[in-house]
Amino acid sequence: MTQFTESEERQELRRQVAKLASTFGREYFTDKARKGEKTTELMAAVGKAGYLGVNLPEEYGGGNGGIGDVAAVCEELAAQGCPLLMMVVSPAICGTVISRFGTEAQKQKWLPGICDGSGTMAFAITEPDAGSNSHRITTTARRDGDEWLLKGQKVFISGVDEAANVLVVARTEALSESGEKTGKLKPCLFVVPTDAKGLTYQHIPMEFTSPEWQFQVFIDDVRLPADALVGDENAGLIQLFAGLNPERIMAASFSTGIARHALDRATSYVKDRRVWDEPIGAHQGIAHPLAQSKIEIELARLMTQKAAALYDAGDDMGAGEAANMAKYAAAEAACDAADRAVQAHGGNGITQEYGVGGLILAARVGRIAPVSREMILNFVGMHSLGLPKSY
Repeated sequence: MTQFTESEERQELRRQVAKLASTFGREYFTDKARKGEKTTELMAAVGKAGYLGVNLPEEYGGGNGGIGDVAAVCEELAAQGCPLLMMVVSPAICGTVISRFGTEAQKQKWLPGICDGSGTMAFAITEPDAGSNSHRITTTARRDGDEWLLKGQKVFISGVDEAANVLVVARTEALSESGEKTGKLKPCLFVVPTDAKGLTYQHIPMEFTSPEWQFQVFIDDVRLPADALVGDENAGLIQLFAGLNPERIMAASFSTGIARHALDRATSYVKDRRVWDEPIGAHQGIAHPLAQSKIEIELARLMTQKAAALYDAGDDMGAGEAANMAKYAAAEAACDAADRAVQAHGGNGITQEYGVGGLILAARVGRIAPVSREMILNFVGMHSLGLPKSY
Protein backbone atom coordinates (compact mmCIF):
# COMPACT_ATOMS: atom_id res chain seq x y z
CA MET A 1 0.00 0.00 0.00
CA THR A 2 2.93 2.37 0.53
CA GLN A 3 3.15 3.34 -3.14
CA PHE A 4 -0.44 4.63 -2.99
CA THR A 5 -0.21 6.57 0.25
CA GLU A 6 2.13 9.24 1.52
CA SER A 7 4.46 8.62 4.44
CA GLU A 8 3.31 9.50 7.94
CA GLU A 9 5.94 12.27 7.94
CA ARG A 10 4.44 13.80 4.78
CA GLN A 11 0.92 13.53 6.18
CA GLU A 12 2.01 15.19 9.41
CA LEU A 13 3.67 17.95 7.38
CA ARG A 14 0.35 18.50 5.61
CA ARG A 15 -1.52 18.68 8.92
CA GLN A 16 0.87 21.20 10.41
CA VAL A 17 0.90 23.43 7.31
CA ALA A 18 -2.90 23.33 7.15
CA LYS A 19 -3.08 24.26 10.83
CA LEU A 20 -0.76 27.22 10.32
CA ALA A 21 -2.51 28.41 7.13
CA SER A 22 -5.95 28.15 8.75
CA THR A 23 -4.95 30.87 11.22
CA PHE A 24 -4.76 33.20 8.21
CA GLY A 25 -7.36 31.83 5.76
CA ARG A 26 -9.01 33.06 2.57
CA GLU A 27 -10.38 36.25 4.10
CA TYR A 28 -6.90 37.37 5.14
CA PHE A 29 -5.55 36.54 1.67
CA THR A 30 -8.24 38.37 -0.32
CA ASP A 31 -8.21 41.35 2.04
CA LYS A 32 -4.48 41.79 1.49
CA ALA A 33 -4.88 41.42 -2.27
CA ARG A 34 -7.71 43.96 -2.53
CA LYS A 35 -5.72 46.49 -0.51
CA GLY A 36 -2.66 45.99 -2.74
CA GLU A 37 -0.72 44.63 0.22
CA LYS A 38 1.55 41.60 0.52
CA THR A 39 0.99 38.46 2.57
CA THR A 40 4.21 39.21 4.43
CA GLU A 41 3.04 37.80 7.75
CA LEU A 42 2.01 34.48 6.21
CA MET A 43 5.23 34.11 4.22
CA ALA A 44 7.27 34.91 7.35
CA ALA A 45 5.33 32.35 9.39
CA VAL A 46 5.81 29.65 6.74
CA GLY A 47 9.54 30.44 6.62
CA LYS A 48 9.93 30.52 10.40
CA ALA A 49 8.27 27.11 10.68
CA GLY A 50 10.81 25.71 8.21
CA TYR A 51 8.30 24.90 5.46
CA LEU A 52 9.60 27.19 2.70
CA GLY A 53 12.79 25.26 2.09
CA VAL A 54 11.59 21.83 3.15
CA ASN A 55 12.94 20.41 -0.15
CA LEU A 56 16.41 21.94 0.17
CA PRO A 57 19.54 20.58 1.90
CA GLU A 58 19.65 20.82 5.67
CA GLU A 59 23.11 22.42 5.74
CA TYR A 60 21.68 25.54 4.08
CA GLY A 61 18.63 25.82 6.32
CA GLY A 62 16.35 23.43 4.46
CA GLY A 63 14.44 20.35 5.54
CA ASN A 64 16.36 17.81 3.45
CA GLY A 65 13.12 16.60 1.85
CA GLY A 66 12.06 16.22 -1.75
CA ILE A 67 9.94 18.08 -4.25
CA GLY A 68 6.95 16.09 -3.00
CA ASP A 69 7.33 17.70 0.42
CA VAL A 70 7.40 21.30 -0.79
CA ALA A 71 4.54 20.48 -3.18
CA ALA A 72 2.53 19.26 -0.16
CA VAL A 73 3.22 22.59 1.57
CA CYS A 74 2.07 24.48 -1.52
CA GLU A 75 -1.13 22.43 -1.79
CA GLU A 76 -2.11 22.77 1.86
CA LEU A 77 -1.62 26.53 1.80
CA ALA A 78 -3.87 26.78 -1.26
CA ALA A 79 -6.43 24.43 0.28
CA GLN A 80 -6.79 26.89 3.15
CA GLY A 81 -7.41 29.70 0.67
CA CYS A 82 -3.85 31.06 0.68
CA PRO A 83 -2.20 30.00 -2.59
CA LEU A 84 1.34 31.41 -2.48
CA LEU A 85 2.68 31.71 -6.02
CA MET A 86 6.21 32.42 -4.81
CA MET A 87 6.27 28.94 -3.25
CA VAL A 88 6.26 27.62 -6.81
CA VAL A 89 9.01 29.98 -7.91
CA SER A 90 11.51 30.51 -5.12
CA PRO A 91 12.18 27.16 -3.37
CA ALA A 92 10.95 24.81 -6.09
CA ILE A 93 12.42 26.28 -9.28
CA CYS A 94 15.26 28.53 -8.15
CA GLY A 95 16.16 26.55 -5.03
CA THR A 96 16.22 23.27 -6.93
CA VAL A 97 18.42 24.62 -9.74
CA ILE A 98 20.93 26.19 -7.36
CA SER A 99 20.93 23.13 -5.09
CA ARG A 100 21.59 20.75 -7.99
CA PHE A 101 23.98 22.80 -10.10
CA GLY A 102 25.33 25.72 -8.08
CA THR A 103 28.82 25.92 -6.63
CA GLU A 104 29.30 25.55 -2.90
CA ALA A 105 29.73 29.31 -2.62
CA GLN A 106 26.50 29.93 -4.56
CA LYS A 107 24.57 27.54 -2.35
CA GLN A 108 25.85 29.25 0.78
CA LYS A 109 25.06 32.67 -0.67
CA TRP A 110 21.49 32.11 -1.89
CA LEU A 111 19.89 28.99 -0.39
CA PRO A 112 19.58 30.13 3.26
CA GLY A 113 17.55 33.20 2.19
CA ILE A 114 15.32 31.06 -0.02
CA CYS A 115 14.76 28.68 2.91
CA ASP A 116 13.78 31.27 5.51
CA GLY A 117 12.11 33.73 3.13
CA SER A 118 14.56 36.56 3.70
CA GLY A 119 16.01 36.13 0.20
CA THR A 120 13.06 35.21 -1.99
CA MET A 121 14.10 34.59 -5.60
CA ALA A 122 11.97 35.21 -8.70
CA PHE A 123 12.32 33.36 -11.99
CA ALA A 124 12.38 34.99 -15.43
CA ILE A 125 12.06 32.94 -18.62
CA THR A 126 8.98 34.16 -20.56
CA GLU A 127 9.50 36.90 -23.16
CA PRO A 128 7.03 39.11 -25.07
CA ASP A 129 7.86 37.65 -28.49
CA ALA A 130 8.75 34.09 -27.49
CA GLY A 131 5.73 32.99 -25.45
CA SER A 132 5.87 29.23 -24.96
CA ASN A 133 8.74 28.86 -27.43
CA SER A 134 11.77 29.02 -25.16
CA HIS A 135 14.03 28.46 -28.19
CA ARG A 136 13.18 32.01 -29.33
CA ILE A 137 14.41 33.71 -26.19
CA THR A 138 16.39 36.79 -27.18
CA THR A 139 17.73 37.91 -23.81
CA THR A 140 21.47 37.55 -24.28
CA ALA A 141 24.51 37.36 -22.07
CA ARG A 142 27.96 38.20 -23.34
CA ARG A 143 31.31 38.10 -21.65
CA ASP A 144 33.06 41.36 -20.84
CA GLY A 145 36.39 40.42 -19.32
CA ASP A 146 35.67 38.41 -16.18
CA GLU A 147 32.12 39.73 -16.03
CA TRP A 148 28.82 39.27 -17.90
CA LEU A 149 26.55 41.79 -19.59
CA LEU A 150 22.85 40.88 -19.85
CA LYS A 151 20.39 42.56 -22.19
CA GLY A 152 16.75 41.77 -22.99
CA GLN A 153 13.14 41.75 -21.78
CA LYS A 154 10.94 39.39 -19.80
CA VAL A 155 7.18 39.41 -19.22
CA PHE A 156 4.73 37.92 -16.68
CA ILE A 157 7.44 37.61 -14.07
CA SER A 158 5.95 36.96 -10.64
CA GLY A 159 6.97 38.74 -7.46
CA VAL A 160 9.97 40.74 -8.68
CA ASP A 161 8.94 43.52 -6.32
CA GLU A 162 9.29 41.25 -3.27
CA ALA A 163 12.34 39.26 -4.39
CA ALA A 164 15.97 39.98 -3.54
CA ASN A 165 17.15 38.26 -6.73
CA VAL A 166 15.76 36.90 -9.97
CA LEU A 167 17.03 33.80 -11.77
CA VAL A 168 17.16 34.93 -15.42
CA VAL A 169 17.24 32.59 -18.40
CA ALA A 170 19.46 34.14 -21.06
CA ARG A 171 21.38 32.85 -24.06
CA THR A 172 25.11 33.00 -24.69
CA GLU A 173 27.03 32.38 -27.88
CA ALA A 174 28.21 28.80 -28.20
CA LEU A 175 31.85 28.11 -29.00
CA SER A 176 33.35 25.19 -30.91
CA GLU A 177 35.90 22.85 -29.33
CA SER A 178 38.62 25.07 -30.74
CA GLY A 179 37.09 28.15 -29.12
CA GLU A 180 35.63 29.64 -32.28
CA LYS A 181 32.17 31.28 -32.28
CA THR A 182 29.57 28.99 -33.89
CA GLY A 183 26.79 31.57 -34.30
CA LYS A 184 24.48 29.41 -32.19
CA LEU A 185 23.02 30.48 -28.85
CA LYS A 186 22.68 28.26 -25.79
CA PRO A 187 20.61 28.87 -22.65
CA CYS A 188 22.31 29.87 -19.41
CA LEU A 189 21.00 30.81 -15.97
CA PHE A 190 22.08 33.93 -14.07
CA VAL A 191 21.17 35.20 -10.61
CA VAL A 192 20.50 38.93 -10.92
CA PRO A 193 19.88 41.21 -7.92
CA THR A 194 16.57 43.00 -8.39
CA ASP A 195 18.24 46.29 -7.46
CA ALA A 196 21.02 45.87 -10.06
CA LYS A 197 21.83 48.89 -12.18
CA GLY A 198 20.10 48.54 -15.55
CA LEU A 199 17.30 46.26 -14.29
CA THR A 200 13.88 47.88 -14.13
CA TYR A 201 10.36 46.46 -13.99
CA GLN A 202 6.81 47.58 -14.63
CA HIS A 203 3.68 46.25 -12.95
CA ILE A 204 1.17 44.47 -15.22
CA PRO A 205 -2.37 44.95 -13.79
CA MET A 206 -4.22 41.62 -13.81
CA GLU A 207 -7.94 40.83 -13.65
CA PHE A 208 -7.56 38.18 -10.94
CA THR A 209 -7.09 39.17 -7.30
CA SER A 210 -3.70 38.23 -5.88
CA PRO A 211 -1.21 39.85 -3.51
CA GLU A 212 1.58 38.57 -5.77
CA TRP A 213 1.96 40.83 -8.80
CA GLN A 214 3.13 40.26 -12.36
CA PHE A 215 5.78 42.39 -14.06
CA GLN A 216 7.47 43.19 -17.31
CA VAL A 217 11.22 43.23 -16.69
CA PHE A 218 13.72 45.29 -18.68
CA ILE A 219 17.37 44.23 -18.62
CA ASP A 220 19.57 46.95 -20.10
CA ASP A 221 23.25 45.96 -20.05
CA VAL A 222 23.12 44.65 -16.50
CA ARG A 223 26.67 43.91 -15.40
CA LEU A 224 27.18 40.75 -13.36
CA PRO A 225 30.19 39.10 -11.72
CA ALA A 226 31.40 35.74 -13.02
CA ASP A 227 29.76 33.86 -10.15
CA ALA A 228 26.29 35.05 -11.18
CA LEU A 229 26.29 32.21 -13.73
CA VAL A 230 24.69 29.14 -12.16
CA GLY A 231 26.26 25.81 -13.05
CA ASP A 232 28.02 24.88 -16.25
CA GLU A 233 27.85 27.34 -19.14
CA ASN A 234 27.56 24.40 -21.54
CA ALA A 235 24.80 22.54 -19.66
CA GLY A 236 22.21 25.28 -19.49
CA LEU A 237 19.44 23.30 -21.18
CA ILE A 238 19.80 20.39 -18.76
CA GLN A 239 19.82 22.78 -15.84
CA LEU A 240 16.82 24.70 -17.16
CA PHE A 241 14.67 21.59 -17.50
CA ALA A 242 15.75 20.44 -14.05
CA GLY A 243 13.83 23.46 -12.78
CA LEU A 244 10.81 23.06 -15.07
CA ASN A 245 9.72 19.63 -13.80
CA PRO A 246 9.46 20.96 -10.21
CA GLU A 247 7.62 23.98 -11.62
CA ARG A 248 4.94 21.74 -13.14
CA ILE A 249 4.68 19.59 -10.00
CA MET A 250 4.25 22.69 -7.87
CA ALA A 251 1.74 24.19 -10.31
CA ALA A 252 -0.27 20.97 -10.06
CA SER A 253 -0.28 21.18 -6.26
CA PHE A 254 -1.19 24.87 -6.45
CA SER A 255 -4.21 23.96 -8.61
CA THR A 256 -5.33 20.97 -6.54
CA GLY A 257 -5.15 23.15 -3.44
CA ILE A 258 -7.42 25.73 -5.06
CA ALA A 259 -9.74 22.93 -6.20
CA ARG A 260 -9.93 21.49 -2.69
CA HIS A 261 -10.69 24.91 -1.25
CA ALA A 262 -13.47 25.50 -3.78
CA LEU A 263 -14.97 22.06 -3.11
CA ASP A 264 -14.80 22.54 0.66
CA ARG A 265 -16.64 25.85 0.35
CA ALA A 266 -19.28 24.28 -1.88
CA THR A 267 -19.92 21.19 0.23
CA SER A 268 -20.14 23.22 3.42
CA TYR A 269 -22.69 25.53 1.80
CA VAL A 270 -24.93 22.85 0.28
CA LYS A 271 -25.09 20.91 3.55
CA ASP A 272 -26.71 23.88 5.26
CA ARG A 273 -28.58 25.74 2.51
CA ARG A 274 -32.30 24.94 2.49
CA VAL A 275 -34.81 26.29 0.00
CA TRP A 276 -37.28 23.39 0.24
CA ASP A 277 -37.52 20.91 3.11
CA GLU A 278 -34.00 19.52 2.98
CA PRO A 279 -30.45 20.75 2.31
CA ILE A 280 -29.83 21.38 -1.38
CA GLY A 281 -26.90 18.94 -1.20
CA ALA A 282 -29.45 16.14 -1.05
CA HIS A 283 -30.38 16.79 -4.68
CA GLN A 284 -28.38 14.91 -7.32
CA GLY A 285 -28.20 17.98 -9.55
CA ILE A 286 -26.05 19.55 -6.82
CA ALA A 287 -24.39 16.45 -5.37
CA HIS A 288 -23.19 14.77 -8.55
CA PRO A 289 -21.07 17.65 -9.92
CA LEU A 290 -19.40 18.03 -6.53
CA ALA A 291 -18.77 14.27 -6.39
CA GLN A 292 -17.22 14.53 -9.86
CA SER A 293 -14.87 17.20 -8.57
CA LYS A 294 -13.85 15.03 -5.65
CA ILE A 295 -12.90 12.26 -8.09
CA GLU A 296 -11.04 14.63 -10.44
CA ILE A 297 -9.10 16.20 -7.57
CA GLU A 298 -8.00 12.86 -6.14
CA LEU A 299 -6.88 11.63 -9.57
CA ALA A 300 -4.84 14.80 -10.09
CA ARG A 301 -3.30 14.52 -6.64
CA LEU A 302 -2.30 10.91 -7.28
CA MET A 303 -0.56 11.82 -10.54
CA THR A 304 1.18 14.72 -8.80
CA GLN A 305 2.48 12.35 -6.12
CA LYS A 306 3.72 10.00 -8.85
CA ALA A 307 5.53 12.86 -10.61
CA ALA A 308 7.15 13.97 -7.35
CA ALA A 309 8.23 10.42 -6.52
CA LEU A 310 9.80 9.96 -9.96
CA TYR A 311 11.58 13.30 -9.73
CA ASP A 312 12.90 12.63 -6.23
CA ALA A 313 14.12 9.21 -7.46
CA GLY A 314 16.19 10.95 -10.16
CA ASP A 315 14.06 9.86 -13.13
CA ASP A 316 13.91 13.18 -14.96
CA MET A 317 12.38 11.75 -18.15
CA GLY A 318 9.66 9.79 -16.34
CA ALA A 319 8.99 12.77 -14.09
CA GLY A 320 8.62 15.02 -17.17
CA GLU A 321 5.71 13.01 -18.54
CA ALA A 322 4.01 12.62 -15.15
CA ALA A 323 4.55 16.26 -14.18
CA ASN A 324 2.97 17.49 -17.40
CA MET A 325 0.01 15.14 -16.98
CA ALA A 326 -0.40 16.14 -13.33
CA LYS A 327 -0.33 19.82 -14.16
CA TYR A 328 -2.93 19.35 -16.91
CA ALA A 329 -5.25 17.25 -14.74
CA ALA A 330 -4.96 19.57 -11.74
CA ALA A 331 -5.76 22.70 -13.75
CA GLU A 332 -8.82 21.04 -15.26
CA ALA A 333 -9.95 19.84 -11.83
CA ALA A 334 -9.52 23.33 -10.37
CA CYS A 335 -11.48 25.01 -13.16
CA ASP A 336 -14.33 22.50 -12.79
CA ALA A 337 -14.37 22.72 -9.00
CA ALA A 338 -14.43 26.52 -8.96
CA ASP A 339 -17.22 26.65 -11.54
CA ARG A 340 -19.27 24.04 -9.66
CA ALA A 341 -18.71 25.85 -6.35
CA VAL A 342 -20.11 29.07 -7.80
CA GLN A 343 -23.07 27.22 -9.32
CA ALA A 344 -23.83 25.46 -6.05
CA HIS A 345 -23.96 28.83 -4.29
CA GLY A 346 -26.36 30.29 -6.85
CA GLY A 347 -26.44 34.09 -6.64
CA ASN A 348 -24.32 33.97 -3.50
CA GLY A 349 -21.53 32.50 -5.60
CA ILE A 350 -20.76 35.85 -7.18
CA THR A 351 -20.81 37.90 -4.00
CA GLN A 352 -17.70 38.94 -2.10
CA GLU A 353 -19.30 37.72 1.11
CA TYR A 354 -19.09 34.07 0.14
CA GLY A 355 -15.69 34.36 -1.53
CA VAL A 356 -15.93 31.73 -4.27
CA GLY A 357 -16.44 33.83 -7.40
CA GLY A 358 -12.81 34.94 -7.48
CA LEU A 359 -11.68 31.33 -7.49
CA ILE A 360 -12.87 30.90 -11.08
CA LEU A 361 -10.26 33.25 -12.52
CA ALA A 362 -7.58 32.08 -10.07
CA ALA A 363 -8.19 28.49 -11.20
CA ARG A 364 -8.34 29.47 -14.87
CA VAL A 365 -4.76 30.75 -14.76
CA GLY A 366 -3.65 27.14 -14.31
CA ARG A 367 -4.71 26.32 -17.87
CA ILE A 368 -2.32 28.99 -19.17
CA ALA A 369 0.66 29.16 -16.82
CA PRO A 370 3.36 28.13 -16.25
CA VAL A 371 2.80 26.07 -19.40
CA SER A 372 -0.38 26.05 -21.47
CA ARG A 373 -2.62 23.01 -21.69
CA GLU A 374 -2.00 22.96 -25.46
CA MET A 375 1.76 22.63 -25.00
CA ILE A 376 1.17 19.78 -22.55
CA LEU A 377 -1.02 18.05 -25.13
CA ASN A 378 1.77 18.57 -27.66
CA PHE A 379 4.22 16.96 -25.24
CA VAL A 380 2.00 13.95 -24.57
CA GLY A 381 1.17 13.52 -28.26
CA MET A 382 4.81 13.61 -29.28
CA HIS A 383 6.60 11.90 -26.37
CA SER A 384 3.96 9.60 -24.89
CA LEU A 385 2.16 8.60 -28.09
CA GLY A 386 5.04 8.91 -30.53
CA LEU A 387 3.11 11.20 -32.87
CA PRO A 388 4.90 13.53 -35.31
CA LYS A 389 5.90 16.91 -33.93
CA SER A 390 3.13 19.40 -34.68
CA TYR A 391 4.89 22.70 -34.09
